[in-house]
Formats: sequence, C-alpha cells, structure tokens
Amino acid sequence: MPRQAPWSLPLLRAPLDWWRERDALLRDGILALALTLPAFVPTLSHLGTQIGDLPERPANALGVGLVLAQALPLAVRRRRPAACLAVIAGAFAVHQALGFATTFASVGLYLALYSAGAHQIRFRRGLVVVASAGYALLAIVLDRLGSPQSIPDYLAFWLALAAAWLVGSTVRTRRAEEAKRRRLAAEAATAAERARIARELHDVVTHHVTAMVVQADAAQFLLASAPERAGEGLTAVSDTGRRALTELRYLLGVLEATGESASADPASAGRGPALGRVRDLVEHARRSGQPVEFSEQGERRPQGVDVELAAYRVVQESLTNAMKYAAGKPTRILLRHGDEHIGIEVTTDGPAAAPVTRKPDTAGGRGLAGLCARVRMLDGELKAGSRPGGGFEVRATIPSKPLQE
Repeated sequence: MPRQAPWSLPLLRAPLDWWRERDALLRDGILALALTLPAFVPTLSHLGTQIGDLPERPANALGVGLVLAQALPLAVRRRRPAACLAVIAGAFAVHQALGFATTFASVGLYLALYSAGAHQIRFRRGLVVVASAGYALLAIVLDRLGSPQSIPDYLAFWLALAAAWLVGSTVRTRRAEEAKRRRLAAEAATAAERARIARELHDVVTHHVTAMVVQADAAQFLLASAPERAGEGLTAVSDTGRRALTELRYLLGVLEATGESASADPASAGRGPALGRVRDLVEHARRSGQPVEFSEQGERRPQGVDVELAAYRVVQESLTNAMKYAAGKPTRILLRHGDEHIGIEVTTDGPAAAPVTRKPDTAGGRGLAGLCARVRMLDGELKAGSRPGGGFEVRATIPSKPLQE
C-alpha cells in the first residue's frame, strides 16, 4: 500500500480545510497576533530585523507602541495593503532611528512588503517609488545619527526588502494568470455548450419544419387535384408537428438537467432520438412523399447515448437535405452494425445538393458542419459530397460503444 504524504492525511487535511474556509480578516488577525506575542517573550524578543545598530535605548511606552504598530496592522494586509505597509514601515523606521532593541515584530515589515506586492491593485509603481524614497531617507537619518552601517550594508538590506515585494508580485502574477485561464476555460465551455444547443435545435427544428413544409405543399396540391386525399396530407402535417413538440420537450429536459440524468429516465429515453427510432424517420419521410429504402446489416446492440444520438442525427440531417434539395428522388439508407464501428450510408439520386457540395466545415456550425463536429467528438468520421453520376451521399463511421449489461 503506497504511503500517503503527511499533508494528505485526514487528520491534517481537516484543520487545513477549516483554516481556508475562514474569513480573510480573521486569518490575518490571527497572523498579526501570532507575530505580536513573541515580541514580548524574553527568549524570542531579540530575534528580528534591524539596520540601525545605534546605541540601545531602554524600553518604554513609546517603544511598546512601535512594536505593536509593526505587527498588528497585518490584520488588514489583504484589504488595505498600502496602508498596512505605510504604518508598519513608518513604525519600523522610527523604532530604528530611536535605537530601541530589536523585536520579533519587526519581521512584519517583510510580510507587509509581500502583501503589498501580492494584493495591491492601484498605484503599484508609485508605492514602490515612495517606499524606496522612504528607505533612502531612513538610511540618511541613521547615518547622521552615527550608525556604523556602510552603503553596501544599506543596499543589501534594500535588496532583501525588494525580494519580499517581488515574491508577492510573482504570486499576484500567477494568480492573475490562473484566473485568466479559468475565465477562458469557462468561456470556451460556454461557447461549446451554446454550439451544442444550436446543433440540437437545428437538427430538431429543421428536419420537422422541412417535413411539414413538404407535406403542406402536397396537401395544397391535393386540394385542387384530389380533395379526398388532402386530409391525409394535413394529418401528416399534424403528426409531424406533434413529433417536433415531443422531441423539443425531450431536448429541453436534457438541457435543464444533464444528458446522463435525462437518458437515465426510462420515460424520457423512450422519447429521445436513438438508433431504434431511425425507422420512424424513414416512415415520416415516406409520408412526406420521399421514396426511401432502408436496410440494416449486422446485429444492432444498445449503444451509449452520444453514439445513438449522433447516428440518429446523421440519418435525420441526410433525409432533411434530401427532402429540401431532391424532393421525390429515391433515397437509400444503409446501417452497418459492427463490433467496433457503426457505419451509415445515405445516398440520394438527382442533382447534388448545394450544402453537400461544399466542405462541411464551412457551413458555419449548422447542418453538416455541426454534424461533422458531433461525429468528430466521438472520434468518428463523416464525409458528404456529390456523387459522380448525380445526386449526393453522406457516409459516417462512428466508433461503437455498447452499453454494459
């Protein structure tokens, strides 16, 4: 059994999760208090940051106030980083100039610089200039007061302070890049979802509306030539409209929940597009006056929802184009059920349809272009184009993903 890292153990993960869930002001307040208390512990009081090396002055009330001013402002280091840095840096400068003993609270200067680099939003460059000028003024004052430090010493201390700022600035940059990456990922996911919804609506609406138009035109013709048969055409229009409403309700159910939850519902799964309902498409095309021959090869097995839907949409879009651009011309549909792939061939006699003669990728995300994108997402392939002897054909190969029983 592999060993777990210490920080991945449940006993340590729970306190860390609790700490991350606390308000930032509370966490920073605890940090400020944790930095203040050691300043008054004898064994830790002389550990800290100092640059003056002036003769030590006895502690008094002013010294205690300056110690508190170098640590307690860290409680607002994220909400007011510039103000936090100004107070702590000012207290540190006065503390050094007056020669008070070094305290642990002076470490707060590094944390304030880090926080300003990580959380300050506006006037960042101006803050750097003001802080550097203030430090130069402190160096001059300390030198006039008799500090033994030389220019290289002051420069080295400034570099240490600058390093704290740069660490915070680097953290800020990485957080900004991560936020941008997440925003772009969210925008891409939103765009993909919109494209998916557009494909579904196009496939549902275009097919049924095309069929209704063809059926209505036929009924209008029959009113003059064979009135006794016009009722059949109107009945076909009504049936197609009801099918469109049923499929739109199913689609809305999928969009309101998820594809998995919708497909898991037996009632909705029975109404949803699937390979088993391709014959319904064929029958409705025939009722619209489109002569269609349908055949299957191999044993059909239940497939995953995405595979079933993609295959159904290939046949649906092909029949829609046939009714649009080759009305009344023979159309042949062949489904091949293999162990690894599902093959679909739809051929239509007559003139080549305009949407098929161009590359599917140029159709602006509609029709065949959307169909190509759907099939490619399943690692399949779709080709559509004119036939040498006239007419057009659509061929699709979709990897088989049988449901596990």
